[in-house]
Amino acid sequence: MKISEIATLLDAKVLCCEESISHEVHSACGSDMMSDVLAYVKNQAVLLTGLVNPQVIRTAMMMDMRCIVFVRDKNPSDEMIELAKEADIVLLSSPKRMFDACGILYSGGLCPNEV
Repeated sequence: MKISEIATLLDAKVLCCEESISHEVHSACGSDMMSDVLAYVKNQAVLLTGLVNPQVIRTAMMMDMRCIVFVRDKNPSDEMIELAKEADIVLLSSPKRMFDACGILYSGGLCPNEV
């Protein structure tokens, strides 16, 4: 699924790296625990989280993620946006709750990140 489709499905605003929204992602993970993301996520995943701190971006960088969706209208700091730009990670902010956002993406055809 293209990141642009994710943004549309989740009524999300693009916060940075808009030029990369045509990239494909193959799976998704919803978590506020970055240790779980490090343990279970595969490449090319999109991360849905309500956690807003620089560790989220650093975790996504380590896992070669292309997109982070901040749920519940959370917005990252300027520092986080700069880190994401350096790594070409698209940041989205959605008004949806995590449960709803994950369900919408699953129903839209995005696969869960299997262990």
